[in-house]
Formats: sequence, C-alpha cells, structure tokens
Amino acid sequence: MKYPVFVVPGIGNSGPLHWQTLWEAAHPDWRRLVVEGWDQVTCDDWVSAIEQQVAESGADTLIVAHSLGCLAVAHWAARHSPRIRGALLVAVPDPSASAFPLAVATGFTPLPSERLPFPTVVVSSSNDPYGGTDYARRCANAWGSTLIEVGEKGHLNAGSDLGDWPEGLRLLQSLD
Repeated sequence: MKYPVFVVPGIGNSGPLHWQTLWEAAHPDWRRLVVEGWDQVTCDDWVSAIEQQVAESGADTLIVAHSLGCLAVAHWAARHSPRIRGALLVAVPDPSASAFPLAVATGFTPLPSERLPFPTVVVSSSNDPYGGTDYARRCANAWGSTLIEVGEKGHLNAGSDLGDWPEGLRLLQSLD
C-alpha cells in the first residue's frame, strides 16, 4: 500500500485470528485505533479518538473498518467532514438488529444518512446476524458507497474462517 492505513476494529478489538489483525501483522506501518475500552463502547469516545488519530496520519489515509467500527467512521465523517483517501467498511451492523449489543454500545443511533465525503466500499454478507444485505444496501446508497456482496460468510470476522482474506485486501487496494 502506498498510503497510510488506519484500522478501526469493532467491539472487542478484532482478535488474533481476525483478518484485520492478520493484515496489520503483515504491514507493521499500519495504525490501529486506540481507545480506552473495547467492550463498553460509546460512540462519542470512538469518534473523538478517530478524529485525533486519523489527523496524525494525514489526508491520504485509508480506513479499514469492521462492524461497529463502520458506524463510528460514519458518525466521524458526519461530524467532522474529514478529508481522507477512502474507507473499506466491512459488515456494517444494524443497531435495530436483535444481535446488536445495545447494552454495551451506546450513542450509535440515529445513523448518519448523508453521503460520506470520501470514496467508500461497503462489504456485506447475506447471513450476517448483525446486519444483512438489505441494511448494507441502504447504508451504501445513503453514503454513496460501492456495495460488494460476498454471499453467506457470517459476520466477516474470525468466525467466518476468512484467514487473511485476500479478497478484502484487494478491495482495500482498489481505494489506494
């Protein structure tokens, strides 16, 4: 990658077998969001952390977000109108889905519905318990994103058995 990459995991911080973590291990110059708590999440805290940390990376930054990280990036973009190269938004969760962790993830609704000020690709799995293809399509349409549907792959996390997910890395590189 010729541009800086900033990784925004979801709740729990994407464990050791998650593709985000594997990508980072292969690219030690990439940076990961740093927050105080990964298991009790407040949208405002994550948005502030993203704003501060991405500003250090510069305008050519690419963001790769997973799950709740996608919602945080959308809120950040709506509040700060940042200038970055683009973002890969994988497995956007629906806060109204029964699987959404409402008790430990607060402040993510209402979700911004305006076009994001940078190019984005939304990646969706048809059997994601946190947000299906229809929800991802609505988000992609509202945000002006390209939607990539990958079939039945669950939440596109370590449990989806994606390994280092070369297809996802190619999607990120398409923004490079």
